[in-house]
Amino acid sequence: MPPVFSHGDLRLYLLSLLAERPLHGYGIIQALSERTGGTYTPSAGTIYPRLAKLEDEGLVTKTQEGRTTIYEITDAGRAEVAQRADEIDGIQSGLSDSVRIIAESVRSNVREAMKSMRADFAAAAKQPPAPEEPPAEDPRAAARIQLARAETVLAGFRATIRADLRTHIARGGALTPELVDALTKDLDGVTARVRASLG
Repeated sequence: MPPVFSHGDLRLYLLSLLAERPLHGYGIIQALSERTGGTYTPSAGTIYPRLAKLEDEGLVTKTQEGRTTIYEITDAGRAEVAQRADEIDGIQSGLSDSVRIIAESVRSNVREAMKSMRADFAAAAKQPPAPEEPPAEDPRAAARIQLARAETVLAGFRATIRADLRTHIARGGALTPELVDALTKDLDGVTARVRASLG
């Protein structure tokens, strides 16, 4: 995944965040994560050196509130934010585009996974009885075998989707509420059809 911020953009974006309100270090990290839809959660080792540099430049001050360090923008910092407002808007637009593209990619992957799952269910329903199935006079044993098959299919689906989602998140991808809602809706639909078939 390419860097979320180009050279110098993070410094300017930190100033724009502090222009909105004073923040402590963890609050800045949280704000960056929220603004990027979870695609970028910087480490303390990334944020604090930049805050120290902004302080050295006279653009930010810090005060202690108990054990918490609060960072606040100075007049000089506000002047730079105002002067470079167009650049900040461009950075925010780029972040929004990145979040949108990643979210669409995840939605597409989930849709493909759901199509594959429905195809697996359809194929399983059409398969002839396995040779090892018991004779018709033992319906409970036959039902237990089919239950085992169903559980295998469900376990495979869960493992695949879980692995795909975790890999996506580990690579810095976003997981939006809309995507989870769509997944929930599709699974609810499958649940309803299975229950209807069971009578």
